[in-house]
Amino acid sequence: FLFQPEWYEAQVEFRFPFYGEVNYEGVHLELRQALEPWPVLGEMGAIGGTVRYTDSSVERLQVKLAAADPERYLLACNQRKVPLRLTEQKDAAVAGVRFKAWQPPEALHPTLPVQSPLVFDLFDRYSDSIIGGCRYHVAHPGGRNYQSFPVNEYEAQARRLARFEAFGHTTAGYQIQNEIPHPEYPLTLDLRRAPQF
Repeated sequence: FLFQPEWYEAQVEFRFPFYGEVNYEGVHLELRQALEPWPVLGEMGAIGGTVRYTDSSVERLQVKLAAADPERYLLACNQRKVPLRLTEQKDAAVAGVRFKAWQPPEALHPTLPVQSPLVFDLFDRYSDSIIGGCRYHVAHPGGRNYQSFPVNEYEAQARRLARFEAFGHTTAGYQIQNEIPHPEYPLTLDLRRAPQF
């Protein structure tokens, strides 16, 4: 069958919603939701029966960097190097960022702290400086607590966009350590794991 990728753009936008984007000196950085499985925990006793909680404390983002020369730039998330990989387009590189977003009462790794907000810093290797960045929050940065579900897709999108800030990157310079990516997930920065050098 001759499938055309354009046929699935609506499904992609629904499943991987847009979080935000920034442009600095011809470099485009985009954040989207990515797939993250939530494991089911063991059975626990509760009032009136037995329950099995789902560990929804971990989230994953897709990071896409587009530039004329993507290899010129480094991207850091919370001052750790994001393992960007070039795509077939040659002017774009992608990676995933996995992090602890919430601290529910029942979850795996209960001693790990919440790693939000995510601060993204864009480095220019030629000038050895930060040229920009952005910040992503898992909840409304002003502390707003919504009391109802969104009434439609537009309200849901507005709530997602409110969690993104096109500023707030690290202003002081620092050295990005050259981490060894995890062999099972070479394209994902897992902030829950200690860095390996």
